[in-house]
Amino acid sequence: MSTGIPVRWVLTQPELGLVLKGGGSGLGREITLALTSELTEPQQWLSGGELVLTTGMGLPLSRPDRLRYLEDLDSVGVAGVGFGVGLSHDHVPDDLVEAADRLGLPLFEVPLPTPFGAIAKKVMQRLGEQEYEKVMRASRAQPRMTRAAIAGVPAVIKELSAALSATVIVVGVDGVVAEAHPGRVPADITEKIAEFIGTRGEGTTSGVIHTAPGTFIAVQAIAAGPAAHGHLAVVTASPLSPVDQVLLGHASSLLALDFEKPARLRIAQNRLNTQAIGMLLEEATALDTVWQHLAPAADRSGRVRALVLRCDSTETAAQVVEAVDEQLRNLSRQLFAHLAGERVAVLLSGADTEESAELLLRSLPASVRAGVRAGFSAPHPLRRFASAIEHAELAASAALPGASPLELSALAGHSLLSFPEAQRILSAVSDAMLAPLVDYDERHGTNLVDSLRAYLEAHGQWEAAANALGVHRHTLRSRIVKIESVLGCQLDTARVRAELLLAIIARR
Repeated sequence: MSTGIPVRWVLTQPELGLVLKGGGSGLGREITLALTSELTEPQQWLSGGELVLTTGMGLPLSRPDRLRYLEDLDSVGVAGVGFGVGLSHDHVPDDLVEAADRLGLPLFEVPLPTPFGAIAKKVMQRLGEQEYEKVMRASRAQPRMTRAAIAGVPAVIKELSAALSATVIVVGVDGVVAEAHPGRVPADITEKIAEFIGTRGEGTTSGVIHTAPGTFIAVQAIAAGPAAHGHLAVVTASPLSPVDQVLLGHASSLLALDFEKPARLRIAQNRLNTQAIGMLLEEATALDTVWQHLAPAADRSGRVRALVLRCDSTETAAQVVEAVDEQLRNLSRQLFAHLAGERVAVLLSGADTEESAELLLRSLPASVRAGVRAGFSAPHPLRRFASAIEHAELAASAALPGASPLELSALAGHSLLSFPEAQRILSAVSDAMLAPLVDYDERHGTNLVDSLRAYLEAHGQWEAAANALGVHRHTLRSRIVKIESVLGCQLDTARVRAELLLAIIARR
């Protein structure tokens, strides 16, 4: 966040009567201190960000030396130069104006009636006001972050991101990005953070990473006593001010408290989540508050996926719930599960994949995992999570024991007709199998579903199908290639064609 005031702000103060002479391209330079100097080589005692005020008494006499005077000031990062006229100079020397334009170093004229002290006072007052504003913003941001802690890690980093105008990243103890806001983090940033943490070793690593100009990364360890839970990093366009660092430390403490929640608190949270799912599955209530309770299960687009695990006993089902909870806890995520006898249904984010679902089961003993059938649904809107569970349960019924979670849409060409209650299941399978095509058509304005129907109804005859659609057969061939890509299957397999045709018929 900004730590100074731009030169253009000083020039807009009418009571000072300042007139810009050169270096207009650098008006965004930030002033952190205003001082007076009549030295010939003042740069030796400057560190950057200064507004140098001078009457030119110590200005070198030769043109090359005067140009070097401005170049030296620019090299140490001086924000601007105020040149007082009416004493040693009647006007700002033209060669200084030319050099200021070339360097992009703001150079303005200070009229004789304007004391340098008035300029310095104005600058320091504004700097003080900005610091007060930062303190006030921090005083408002801290309670918001504290309240957000109730909702968990994503809510806390969202508030911190808004307070600092920064990208906020939470890195787990395994070195993997667990949360980020807003959006995805560029790979080069994550690599620099990982390298920084790796070179410092394990423990409470904190510090600042020096990167390309205009990018600053501050890293704060998330720790409570000897227990380390990862790192909190913020990416900003300027160094953090002391007030900003207070907010970073506050957020880190809140996250440490969240990671340190007693096990009984998580158990209570899991129980509430289970009750909310059960109430909505039984349609006992339609209260918005219950739906809001499930909102953290969804991804940013409001979608969820269901993972259904069919176990060989109720004891195994309870063991599976514990294993999934352990993995989600390591990822700083809540557990949304519903246990019904030997069946476990877990709501996951719509962004989760079959691979991430399988990882949730990795702590199960091999003997237990070998008897678990896992089904995985496609992403569904949160308010249709019951359909997601139904689809995942159908997939689990066809999955092999111990195999990776099976998504219902992956059943094309395998066992669509082996399910009991064919009419009910056929409708659900149709929805799952054709969802990628329907979604693609809606997003791209294409007509792949109708093209697939025509192709299948024509028994794969290109001319007949193309004529039915009123397109050239080459156009139809291109569409079929796209359909195979979207669905992830090959239409030269008779069983695949048969099941897709049944799905289309059910949809119609």
